[in-house]
This record gives sequence, C-alpha cells and structure tokens, in this order.
Amino acid sequence: MELWITNFQGELAALTGAFLWAASSAAYSLLGQKISPLKLNLFKGLIAIALIFLTLIISDKLQTKVNSTTINLFMISGILGIGLGDTAFFSALKNMGARRTLLMETLSPPITALLALIFLGEQLTFGAWCGILITVGGVAWVISERTPGTAISNVNIKQGILWAIFAAIANSSGAVISRFALLSSDINPLLSTLFRLIGGTIIVVLLLLFQKIKQEKSEEFKFSIKLVGAIFITAFSSTYLGIWLQQTSLKFSPAGIAQTLLATSPIFIIPIAAQMGEKISIRSVLGVLVAVVGISLLFTLQ
Repeated sequence: MELWITNFQGELAALTGAFLWAASSAAYSLLGQKISPLKLNLFKGLIAIALIFLTLIISDKLQTKVNSTTINLFMISGILGIGLGDTAFFSALKNMGARRTLLMETLSPPITALLALIFLGEQLTFGAWCGILITVGGVAWVISERTPGTAISNVNIKQGILWAIFAAIANSSGAVISRFALLSSDINPLLSTLFRLIGGTIIVVLLLLFQKIKQEKSEEFKFSIKLVGAIFITAFSSTYLGIWLQQTSLKFSPAGIAQTLLATSPIFIIPIAAQMGEKISIRSVLGVLVAVVGISLLFTLQ
C-alpha cells in the first residue's frame, strides 16, 4: 500500500486538490456576490502566501539558495496560471456562465499534454491518452447538462469563449512551465507554490491598480468577521493546500495527467451536492462513472 501511494503520489495529490477545489466552490459562489473577483484573488493570495511562509519556517524548509532562473520560472508560471488564467476564467464566467465556462476548461488537460510533449518531450502512452480523453469526456458530460433556472441574461458567448480559451491556454502554459522548473531543480513543492503565488498576486495587484487608474467602479469591501473568516477558510483549502497539491502533482506525475486529474473537480461536486440534498440526475452519475473509468486508466495504463 505504501509503495502504491509512493508510486502515485502525484496523481493522488491532484485528485485531492480537485476535491478541495470542489468543496470550496460553493463558498466561492457566495463570496463572489460580496466581493469582486480581483479583490477575492488578492486576499486569497496574500493569506496563502502568509500561511506558506509560516509553514516553511516551522518545518525549516525555507531554502535560501534557490536558483534565480528557477524562481523566475515559477513566478512566470504563477503570472500565467494564477494571475492571468484565473482572471480570464472569471471573465469567462461573467460573460457566459459557469456551465459553458467549465465545459471550455476541459480543453486545458489535452492542451497541457500537447505543450508538455512539444516543449518537455513528455510522451504519454496510448493508455494514458485514452484515460485523459475519457476523463475529460466524463467531466464534460456532467458539466454540459442543462439545469433549469440557470440561464443568465446578456450572455456574450463569443467574448466568453475567447476568455475561456485564453484561460485554458494560460493555465496549461503555467502548468508546463512549473513542471519544467520542478523537474530541473530539487525545490520543495511548497516553496515553488510560494513563488507561483507571488507571481500571480503581483499581476492581480497590477490589474487592481489599472482598474483604479481607469476609475472603473468596483464594489466596496464591507468588512465583517464572517466574510473574513470565509475568505480565510477558502484561501486555506483551495489556495494554500490546493496549489501546494497541484505543485506536488506536477512534480511527481506528467503534466497532462496532473492537469486532467486536477480538472475533475466537477465530479466531486456531485456527491457533495447530493449530501446537501440536491437532486442528482442519472446523466450526472453516468458522467461521474465515465470519468472514474478514465481516472482508473491513468493509474493503470501509464
């Protein structure tokens, strides 16, 4: 059992990260109504950075001798994946809603696998490619189900599609760069998470400043213990732990497989929704089963 966990620690980290992101999704939907996405990103990033610093100090893993090139690669990865990618994702959500945006996000795993093949020479077996496609197909099947009462007005589909494609490319590029940096150094995944978050947070700050310069109207942040507590909990679970697990998965498993498993959040939402009393359709269950088959292939046919 211990050997199995060691052999698949990257894949297991990715699935755990996907679960945490799924568990945090409900909180994000509520927070998004009270605070702008950019400000939410900023606060989450700052909290996660502080938590990572604290963890590194306590665990005595704060490496002082890290190659500047490695640091720059992780920061570029964070700028692309966390800063630009997340911002584009939120813009896609705003323009065409969650269902279509999440459906477009299923492009990320195959894009990642292709980029890793081209730039890292990371070749996957036929079985692994089948696993990726089946998993993505299952997730897409779940997401593409139409839910009554979820239509949104003033949907700008074309703009939303462009934002979603940009988000998928940015996230994939960030993952591949991060994978390269992790493979070419012995850096701790948690420390790499810190550099990625710093890069992403810098972009968010710049975007907020740009927004202020343009004098765009933004929501006022109304301080409350409840709101701050919710932001802290989501930052801890999805940003601090989630991105740490993402980095761990990218270090110990091929980029395409890691991104595929990280993209399985929607299938974890199904049992969570069921526990909350939501009615689950047969199609959703079948989609989850298809995705599980794909995941099993990624564990057995690599």
